[in-house]
Amino acid sequence: MGLVVHSASSFSSLYPHPPWTSSRPSRSQRSSSTKLRVCASVESRKMELLKCIQETERGLSTTPEQRASIEEALVRVEGYSGGHPISLAKLDGTWRLQYTSAPDVLILLQAAATLPFFQVGQIFQKFESHAHGDENGGIIRNIVRWSIPTFLEEQEGATLLVSAKFKLVSLRNIYLQFQEITLQDINISQELQAVIAPAILPRSFISLQILQFLRAFKAQIPVRDPGRESVGGLYYLSYLDDNVLLGRAVGGGGVFVFTRAQSLY
Repeated sequence: MGLVVHSASSFSSLYPHPPWTSSRPSRSQRSSSTKLRVCASVESRKMELLKCIQETERGLSTTPEQRASIEEALVRVEGYSGGHPISLAKLDGTWRLQYTSAPDVLILLQAAATLPFFQVGQIFQKFESHAHGDENGGIIRNIVRWSIPTFLEEQEGATLLVSAKFKLVSLRNIYLQFQEITLQDINISQELQAVIAPAILPRSFISLQILQFLRAFKAQIPVRDPGRESVGGLYYLSYLDDNVLLGRAVGGGGVFVFTRAQSLY
């Protein structure tokens, strides 16, 4: 039997990928695969964090063991920030508070838990980047929905706004300058409306004026004194993506976990 010799072209047609070589992915394929693994890992870490803060009443009823677990979960998510600067475009919008260890917020939650005549509903932060032409900052509004049962509607009887200017001072730090506190959006209960203007009687001009005044009531209290620098502080935005925002008040002021919410105003 004679020896059969194949040409190079016929051999390559028989073995398009020779067994002693490997079909290595391209650089773009390897990069895409790495990004997918990182995204999956980040989502997993975020789910762990959100699971840790469940049933903590937004931080009010955490035990020392829970706080330690939450801090560990926070640090794991924050590790994916990679030192990248905050995107103001991504920061824009409304964020709902899911957990905090900040004393000034926990005082409100504690009051609502102990006082039968006071309720605290949802708490939000709303960022408006580039407000008033500021290319490196904007306005932040801390929004607290609260109520006094029987006098105001449940959970959303009134709104407390604490407004501040913010400026990006480093890659992930913003400096806040508080401007004013506003009380607005008074929604009185049906019971109180019945007292002011009974349903069984024609509503007089005076009673209608009272109802209209209460609905339109808005009180604004400046936080700063004229001629003085307003109260401020540093806020470290430790992690941000399309649906989760993590922050730390610099100086031991507590941590915050927010999730994206629908726009309020």
